Amino acid sequence: MAASPILLLLLAALVAGASASTFTITNNCGFTVWPAATPVGGGTQLNPGGTWTINVPAGTSSGRVWGRTGCSFNGGSGSCQTGDCAGALSCTLSGQPPLTLAEFTLGTSGGNQDFYDISVIDGYNLAMAFACTTGDRIVCMGSQCPQAYLFPDDNSKLHHCPGNSDYQVTFCP
Repeated sequence: MAASPILLLLLAALVAGASASTFTITNNCGFTVWPAATPVGGGTQLNPGGTWTINVPAGTSSGRVWGRTGCSFNGGSGSCQTGDCAGALSCTLSGQPPLTLAEFTLGTSGGNQDFYDISVIDGYNLAMAFACTTGDRIVCMGSQCPQAYLFPDDNSKLHHCPGNSDYQVTFCP
């Protein structure tokens, strides 16, 4: 007996969903933050207490999430005082310093391992926590935070999780 087209679509969706990581981005600040994410996600307005969820495909390398502050947008264009990405609400390129960065690479080593860190090499603009579901929680509360990369050759701050884990980024933890 042949499988129905609906069943095949459901199975394909389940398999595709299993190869993505979910990033839950939360604004615990007392002010609006405009989080941005590349290469997947773009950007949005996130009011205090708000949450934004993005799905990032397995195999994504050099991913970044950051918070923009002091933004004013009219439709999809505007500007931000920190973390601005060429005036776009939905970023396709990295933000301008200063910005606190959550950086990640998903599904390396044959899909078995993810890597993540916080970087303040490009400056600091927001307190941030970054964690995967089964790994260390990294917290950065200031420009000299000991758990973040502070300079380009600072190679001791990389964390890892099982491949395609889910993640939590929190502004003002």
